[in-house]
Amino acid sequence: MVAVGATALPAAWLASHYAFNLRWLEIWVCEAVLAVSLAIVAVQSKAVRRGLPWTSGPVRKVGLSFLPPVAAAALLTIPLVRANLGPVLPGMWMLLYGVGVISGGSFSVPVVPVMGVCFLTIGAAALFLSGLGNWAMAAGFGGLHILFGVWIARRYGG
Repeated sequence: MVAVGATALPAAWLASHYAFNLRWLEIWVCEAVLAVSLAIVAVQSKAVRRGLPWTSGPVRKVGLSFLPPVAAAALLTIPLVRANLGPVLPGMWMLLYGVGVISGGSFSVPVVPVMGVCFLTIGAAALFLSGLGNWAMAAGFGGLHILFGVWIARRYGG
């Protein structure tokens, strides 16, 4: 999670130079691909350390709970971009990501759903204060992942 958060911070800085246009979207899509790749590597390496297949029951449950809201966010991105509603994307992405973290986190350590609620809070703020867009993305996808990643690593061993 810390690595995912660390990659979101430069993405937010870079995207802040663009006003919710195609370049802005490209930066965040590339960041999402990088973040998902890092998360898959982390899950796989944790499973290997514990001698479990990385598609074990708990991982499958988290994935099946987490993926539908994230897929909905990806699908909603297309009509929102077509309607020139780019400033709505950060809030919508974080709201649906937060829902995914809460539902997937129900199969994880107790602090994970709390992280999801934090994403909902930042996402709601970004939705209603669209000028916060990149700052909210930095705070959410960057800051929350780093903060909760360190918390989980220290408290629960990663």
